[in-house]
Amino acid sequence: MDEEKAKLQDQEAGKEIEEKRIPHPADKYIILLGDGMGDFPLDELGGKTVLEAARTPFMDLITRMGELGLVNTIPDDMEPGSDVANMSLLGYDPAQYYTGRGPLEAAAMGVAMNPEDVAFRCNLVTLSFREGRVFMEDYSAGHISTEEARILVTDLAELVKSRSFELFPGVSYRHLLLWRGGPEGIATVPPHDYTGHDVTEAWRVYEDEPLLYEVLKKAINFFHRHPVNEKRQQEGKLPANALWPWGQGRRPVVATIPQQYDLEGTVIAAVDLIKGLGIWAGLDAPDIKGATGFLDTDYGAKARAALRELKEKDFVFLHVEAPDEAGHLGDVQEKIKAIEHFDKEVVGPVFEGLKNMGCSFRMMIVTDHYTPVAIKTHAKSPVPFVIYDSLDVKNNPHAAFNEPAAKKTGIVFQDGFRILPHFIGAEPRYVELDPKKKK
Repeated sequence: MDEEKAKLQDQEAGKEIEEKRIPHPADKYIILLGDGMGDFPLDELGGKTVLEAARTPFMDLITRMGELGLVNTIPDDMEPGSDVANMSLLGYDPAQYYTGRGPLEAAAMGVAMNPEDVAFRCNLVTLSFREGRVFMEDYSAGHISTEEARILVTDLAELVKSRSFELFPGVSYRHLLLWRGGPEGIATVPPHDYTGHDVTEAWRVYEDEPLLYEVLKKAINFFHRHPVNEKRQQEGKLPANALWPWGQGRRPVVATIPQQYDLEGTVIAAVDLIKGLGIWAGLDAPDIKGATGFLDTDYGAKARAALRELKEKDFVFLHVEAPDEAGHLGDVQEKIKAIEHFDKEVVGPVFEGLKNMGCSFRMMIVTDHYTPVAIKTHAKSPVPFVIYDSLDVKNNPHAAFNEPAAKKTGIVFQDGFRILPHFIGAEPRYVELDPKKKK
């Protein structure tokens, strides 16, 4: 009798859980994001944007069968960074949850943060000092290799480590500086916005923080005669002669995508910022062999990883950095190539792979922000998106995936964070966060 009663209780509990689960209109969901694909019309392309000029047969095919529009990923009073934009696309309002990109990258690197700690994204850069002024020669030290950067940062980390500071090596020029109990409100600037410019005033911000400035002075002195830099200069390459901390913040507290939507998922990315966002959102973030976060990334490896993950999981967020890097270089032909690789080696294979799985699926193709080649940095403008639903195929015979075509539809998500529930087809469940974690 007791056994029968227990069985009935288990059945009732199972039924209650099932009733509380969010119903989903599709079996699988995937977002394919080409970072920085948005651009302005260019004279050298006959007045077309880079997306218009690039050959993108798969994105255009999907657009003809999907819902095309614009999404505003950057709130009006925030800077157009990948951190803010991708946070929006993952369904989080940056005005409420954004604290800085540093803590997101810390999560990707497995660096534990206390509530009072501040994490900085820390670039290896090339600075020059002339006539009492400071100039940003290159925000990435000539896109230094991960192997060279790891030696420099690991060696320096031992020198600067203290009760207050700890330095962690990352990928290529991207690293992490943790300031235990540090202040949040330092007015730092992203170095990629100032390549080739006088950055004296931005550098003086660090001088006003004696503890932090001491770390930066040690770095300059240490890097000056380091064998890695001596070898780079002999080979005609730029030296990594300084650190540039920026994008600082304390750890965010958010409800995860599994908690909000009953979806288990994975982020496929090479850069720590995006992996960290995924980790904070409750997604797995595996390392993908050959994924570099630059123009030489293995696009196909990311596509294959996404399809593997979707065999077991419900949701994948796949990010490709290459178009953004080409934009920062101001190289229109490289940006076209990066977009065409994204289309041919990611969008096409993932679309065909999902069709072959025999399940229902929704796919979103989107960019996060503009990175116009004319200005070599990010710009604020609503970006194109398309959503394809295998159970609701549209017929837009003249549509194409680019900025002017998206604008013509009149569909605009003014609050970027609202596009995720629209894509998933379900509103997020309210999750009570631990008040202790909000401190």
